[in-house]
Formats: sequence, structure tokens, C-alpha cells
Amino acid sequence: MHLSDVSKGSRAVVCRLIPAFLVGVALMPSGVTGDDVASQGNATQGEVAEFQTPEQTNAAIDKSVELAIGFLKNRGQTGDGAFSPETGVAVTSLCVRAILEHRPTDVDSPVVQKAIQFILDNVRPSGGIHATGSMYRNYETSVAVGALVAANRDNRYESQLNRAEAYLKEIQWDEGEGVESSDTAYGGAGYGKHARPDLSNTSFLVDALKDLGNDADDEAIQKALRFISRTQNLAGHGNDTEHADKIGDGGFYYTPAAGGETKVVSEDGDSEDGDNGGALRSYGSMTYAGLKSMIYAGLTDDDPRVAAAMDFIQKTYSLDENPGMGKAGLYYYYHTFGKALAAADIRVLTDADGENHNWRRELAATLINAQQADGSWVNDGNDRWMEGNRNLVTAYALLALKYCRE
Repeated sequence: MHLSDVSKGSRAVVCRLIPAFLVGVALMPSGVTGDDVASQGNATQGEVAEFQTPEQTNAAIDKSVELAIGFLKNRGQTGDGAFSPETGVAVTSLCVRAILEHRPTDVDSPVVQKAIQFILDNVRPSGGIHATGSMYRNYETSVAVGALVAANRDNRYESQLNRAEAYLKEIQWDEGEGVESSDTAYGGAGYGKHARPDLSNTSFLVDALKDLGNDADDEAIQKALRFISRTQNLAGHGNDTEHADKIGDGGFYYTPAAGGETKVVSEDGDSEDGDNGGALRSYGSMTYAGLKSMIYAGLTDDDPRVAAAMDFIQKTYSLDENPGMGKAGLYYYYHTFGKALAAADIRVLTDADGENHNWRRELAATLINAQQADGSWVNDGNDRWMEGNRNLVTAYALLALKYCRE
């Protein structure tokens, strides 16, 4: 997948042939090396370190990862193996995946095995993997699949994964729920069987199906693409809803279902949804989730939906905030940002001002400088969507750092 042809006017959005260099971040404080940064936490007091070479970037990531995994192992886990068990298996699964992405040999370590046993203890007769009575069955099962796939040595969890796949496809909104392809809910996934579908849950579903080995032609992924296209502010290319042409910026919003909703919050704190003349405002995290999911569904850079998403990303490129949301959902944004740009095979991204960004180095520097002294991360600017939970945010940061390695 190459996006070097996406442009704004005559200027290329992405140029994968530009030599790797870092721009757009403050200079490294005098005397500080890439190896030192990860151990500093917030000691730089807002100054952002800059990495000049792949070796420097990777060395800093290694040290940061060591501290973060140490936090999860020593302070994040409860006696029953769970990480934040009040979330069902969700945060536990994300922590397991985050550890194994960086340290696959830890799969048989006591910490990981206890966490996996907690996940397995929540496998339901339906094949779903979630807490009893959970309202978040798709989300929990999808991220549990990610953890078990990462730990699936010698096919030890093959039975649970096969059943989970069938369960996820069964609860997807389609003909089985009496929903036809013309319905705005069609192809989407919500938190549970009867919850309205949304792009966040649908992207988790697509991730899980891809982790399970399904390719772009899989029927469930193609159904999901139908829903995903309806969450994009782009008329004439799959979005046949009343919202399609209201904004037209190519970004993505939360859901077109049940009248549509965005999670963008106005300055007075009110959610800006369908009351804005039928417009649903785009925002960063959903746009990267949409781009990633479209790529997994087989769309390429010459598809108008991908080009429009990249145009929005070019215009709103930021690591200071989740565009359109401020600090809300910032670490979910970082993870989705990294995963989407890696999926799109982008090395250097050019923003609307013509500035080139080696996003891997910039994201690594942003995360490493935000790391706390104890090795964790927390969203100290906004705790919406549980980003005051250090286990969850540390997992997001670790997962994002995986995509920063050069």
C-alpha cells in the first residue's frame, strides 16, 4: 500500500522517498541523548526530545518499553492475573498484547500466563470472551482475540479463537439481526448485540478478523466496509446518508446509525451531533481508525475514500492533541495514528504547510517525553474514555511505540 500519489493541489501529501529526518519538534535539551530520554519521565518539563537516527530512536524505545513493562508487571496486575478487572477482560487483553508485541518470549512468563488464564476464565458458551453480563461484548472479545493470537504458540488457543471468530461475525449488524444493506447500521459492530454500532467498535472488529487471518475479501470485513464508508464525510463514495455532503472534509465521525453521532465536543462542553444542520464533525482518532480499516478491507491509495482521508490527515496532522477532540482520547489516538500510518506504509508525511514529518520519530519522542517516572503513562489533560487509568493508557502507549521502530 503506497500513498505517495495523494496530494493537496499539486503538492504530494506523502513522499516515501524523502530521506528520513525529523522536523517539527523542539531541540533536544543540551546533554541529553536518546538513551537518556526514556528514564526521565517528565523531567524534561515539556521539552520534546528529537531523535536523529534509527539507532537513537530504537534505543530510546527499548528503554521506555523496559520501564513500561516493569510498571505493568510490578504494579498493574491484581492477584487473579487481571489488569483493571473492572473493565472485564479489555484492559487485561490490551496489556498482554502490548507486552508480547515487544517481548514475544514473555509468553510463558508467570505474569502473562496469569493474565491469559484470566482471559480464558471469561470465555462464554457463546464463544464470546467477556465478563458476565457485559455491555461491551464486541469490544472485550475483539481485544481478547488480539491477546490470544499474540500468545497462540503451537495453536494452544485455536479452539477459543475459532469460537470467538464465529461469535464476532454472529453479532455483527447484518441480515441475522434483520438489518438490510440499505440500513445505516449494516455491517457495523456495537458494544454488544443490541447496542447501536459505531466506528470504534467496528474498527476493533476488523482488527480482530485480520488478526485471525481473514483477508480483505472476507464477507464480514466487506460488510464492515459498507458501514465504515458511511462514517466518512464524503458524498458519492459509499456514504448515502443525509450527513454525507454536509461537511465533505474526508474525515470520519463516530456513527451514521440511529440518526448519526459525533463525539466532537464544543467549547461549551456540549456534544456536537446531529443538531448542527445534519452535519457530523470529523475528528482525528476516528479518521485514523477509518483509514486503517479501509486499508484492511483492501482499499488502495487510488480509491477516493483513502485519498480524502489522507487529505484530512494532512490538514490536521498533530501530536499535541486528538484533532477535533483536544486531549480527549489522546492515547487511543496515538495508538490508532501509529497503526494506521504503518498499515498505509507511510514513512514521511507532509502536512498542509508543506512540512515533512518522520511520524515514527515524532510519535516516539512525544510518548517517551510523556512517560511518568514509574514507567506508566496517564492522560493528565482529560480522563474521558478511562484515560485516567494507567494500565489502559500504558498499554496504548506501548502498542503505539511498536509502530515507531525503524
